[in-house]
Amino acid sequence: MNFIRKIGPTNFFMLALCAIIILIAEYLFLRGDKLHGIFIGLWAPTLLCIVIFIKQIRNGR
Repeated sequence: MNFIRKIGPTNFFMLALCAIIILIAEYLFLRGDKLHGIFIGLWAPTLLCIVIFIKQIRNGR
């Protein structure tokens, strides 16, 4: 719980969501559906980039 308070619940939710997306992409890729696995695997870095962009806007950079 201290970790969640330290980084904030929204950031924790985004990190958990990215981890779930990566696990789903790995499952699809290893199951043999390589193109869908790669497509879904690209969602995690895209989501992290959007979060970083929003944080920079809020900080006034």
